[in-house]
Amino acid sequence: MKNVRHLKILELIAKYDIETQEELVEKLCDAGFNVTQATVSRDIRTLHLYKQSTGDGRQKYCVNKRPDHELDSKYKRVLKDGFISLDMAQNILVIKTVSGMAMAVAAAIDSMEFSEIVGTIAGDDTIMMAIRTVDDTVKLMDKIKKLVET
Repeated sequence: MKNVRHLKILELIAKYDIETQEELVEKLCDAGFNVTQATVSRDIRTLHLYKQSTGDGRQKYCVNKRPDHELDSKYKRVLKDGFISLDMAQNILVIKTVSGMAMAVAAAIDSMEFSEIVGTIAGDDTIMMAIRTVDDTVKLMDKIKKLVET
């Protein structure tokens, strides 16, 4: 659950200009996570979040674009835990996940910044990815299979 919460935090700070821990607690609660300020404080330290100026006198939480080894392993773990199968239809990659895990798995894959991916859409248990070419789809499938199998 902590890994899913961490991915949700990364998703929220990418989507919103979150300035305080209290705002982050509120957004997480709205997303169905029952968390306290103390939990969020620990998560912020674990994820190595920092505050950056927004240019209008405010600040917002940010994460380094290149995740460190610890975060990278968390993304891989979420991918492995939620992954069921993958298939392709031309340059569309479809990934099936455990029910309720598609958004977390999609966030994990997006964080890996594969150059082949144009865009990602996630539902409850299915992820659809637009891939640049059919050849790129095959390459990406191989990459994801290797990540899941290791």
